[in-house]
Amino acid sequence: MPGYLDFVPQQRFQPTLALSPDGHLIAYSSHVSGHYDLWVAPVAGGEPRRVAGFDDRTVRQIAWTPCGERLVFTADENGDEQFRLYLVAADGSGLTEISSGPDCQRVLATSPFDPTGRFLAYTANDRDPAAQDLIIHDLQTGELRRFTPPDGVAFEAVSLSPDGRWLLATGFRSNTDIAIYLTDLSDPDATPVCLTTALGEGVFEPGAWAPDASGFHLLTDHWSEFTAAAFYDLAARSLQAIARPNWDVEVLDAAAGVRIWSVNEGGSSRLHADRDGSPIPLPDIPPGVISALSLAPDASFAVILINSAARPAEIAVVDLARHEFRYLTDTRPPALHVIDPIAPELITYPARDGRDVHALLYRPDGPGPHPVLLFIHGGPESQERPIYARSGLYQHLLHQGIAILAPNFAGSTGYGTAHQKLIYCDWGGIDLDDLDHAVQYLHTLDWTDPNRLAVMGSSYGGFAALSCLARLPYPWAAGVSMCGPSNLLTLAKASPPTWKTFVATVLGDPDTRAEHLLQRSPVTHADNITAPLFVLQGAHDPRVPQAESDQIVARLRERGVQVRYDIYPDEGHGFTNRANELTAYEAISAFLHTHLIATTADHPEPLQVG
Repeated sequence: MPGYLDFVPQQRFQPTLALSPDGHLIAYSSHVSGHYDLWVAPVAGGEPRRVAGFDDRTVRQIAWTPCGERLVFTADENGDEQFRLYLVAADGSGLTEISSGPDCQRVLATSPFDPTGRFLAYTANDRDPAAQDLIIHDLQTGELRRFTPPDGVAFEAVSLSPDGRWLLATGFRSNTDIAIYLTDLSDPDATPVCLTTALGEGVFEPGAWAPDASGFHLLTDHWSEFTAAAFYDLAARSLQAIARPNWDVEVLDAAAGVRIWSVNEGGSSRLHADRDGSPIPLPDIPPGVISALSLAPDASFAVILINSAARPAEIAVVDLARHEFRYLTDTRPPALHVIDPIAPELITYPARDGRDVHALLYRPDGPGPHPVLLFIHGGPESQERPIYARSGLYQHLLHQGIAILAPNFAGSTGYGTAHQKLIYCDWGGIDLDDLDHAVQYLHTLDWTDPNRLAVMGSSYGGFAALSCLARLPYPWAAGVSMCGPSNLLTLAKASPPTWKTFVATVLGDPDTRAEHLLQRSPVTHADNITAPLFVLQGAHDPRVPQAESDQIVARLRERGVQVRYDIYPDEGHGFTNRANELTAYEAISAFLHTHLIATTADHPEPLQVG
């Protein structure tokens, strides 16, 4: 039988793509060398080339200079999210750090350069840890022009206009309250102006400019619960709809009169395009999820990052001129050459108040009854989608005979703003009730064995997994928490200072809702946990500090509950080091096999505490 490593993709990617100005090269971040480094590859096909990288840093965002001779990128150390800025020539020479000041969160604009390549736009909290400032960096003189945000707003630079006059940015308060700010750089006394105040609260995420800088494209939920594609006309100060499906538009790019966008239809991505408003036929693409998209300057093709249940994430070309689809990479692991991967069934199950919860259900081959892993996605404002999940972990578990149910409970994205906001200040409430109904649904299936039930999640999903073990009365066989919060009060107090408004809106203000946050915390109900638990944690995690995992592990070990606790000293929130990632998922696979297959729920083998 293939082992877990036989299911691991040959490489993984950060969700960022950057086409060179001439459209000949695609730049991306891949960990094929063991760390996420900066690579470039010819769009026409050919060998990729490593341009830059570090043993202890992860390349995150990438952009080309307008002349196409150099690239700028951000990188952080061991997942600490303290990003620094670098410039490097396209041939890999002349790597130079251009950051100024202390470690902080520097976020590169999507289109960060003016036409001359002299001025670079990004965001940083170097002045005040609690404030994300907009910065224009003069690469010739080193001078910084800075714009500070209003109270409660976190700025994020998006782009400089094609004429270099305008700086476009977002003002973030929560995932459902994102405004657009515009700054006239030709005015020495300019301040950022909110363009969307009159449109009310909602999501307004700007994207590609019109070539003449007359306006810009954006994604917005202004007209309905779902995110539409639109265009904002600067002169008229008006918003014009481009596409308004009853699903979310998720990525959008535009060039040379062509617009191309992807729609999240029930979790899968569907591409659409138009030229001057008339639809363009597109080649068929494999069913999957598009996480990044870059349209060529002449709009003859687009490069996408696409992931599916049957094939890991790949960089691919959608050729609009030739009506062709082709992969640029092949990351398929050995197992996929000898077995057929299992795609999920998209199902719904009933929850309270007459709601239906969408979920992905993976059924192993064979009649069963099969043990089941309840997998809970992170966020919580995220979505479980049909991808080659967890570096092949899903497919390996399925090959062992373990079924997987992955629900999109209250708080998940993809099903409208109202569904997304249900979880605001109600963590461990309506979401846990939806997970309870997920287990009840499993009891209705004749091919599952609910007495062999495990739960797993990462980040928010880790919190929810711990909540299931502590608060839902089922005979859990095992649980896995990856960087999962155990105490919502200490989590809220320890959150990055720039997240203060976001935390108060989505989780709850720790100063006014302390009692509520404690009551919903897994650590408060830790005495109810009896199932073997596997906890994984990055020591440098800035989002969920190690203290969150320390608390729950200490409480359980005091009672003699079987706990395995793996701390990764060189990781942050999730894995950036490939060796660490493979070690973790191989250990998780063995842990779940031990408690779901090698033993029964009634007679589990002891798990060594360590």
